[in-house]
Amino acid sequence: MSKILIYSTNLCPYCTMAKKLLERRGLSYDEINIDSKSGLREEMMLKTKRRTVPQIYIGDYHVGGFNELYALDQNEKLDELL
Repeated sequence: MSKILIYSTNLCPYCTMAKKLLERRGLSYDEINIDSKSGLREEMMLKTKRRTVPQIYIGDYHVGGFNELYALDQNEKLDELL
């Protein structure tokens, strides 16, 4: 199974929804809370070319945010990435 990584913040409802979707599916993930340390947002922006959260990776594939994760799940394509 591919590793799942989520960049998140403390007060982000879309981050919460993404994590709950993964948890409902029984999937574990690593989380980088960009509020926890100076420079993490910049690191995320360099990697993803985006400044909004969540930013989700499955393996080396950049899913994007919650809407893209939700669409993959609804279209039954999430399992293909795992």
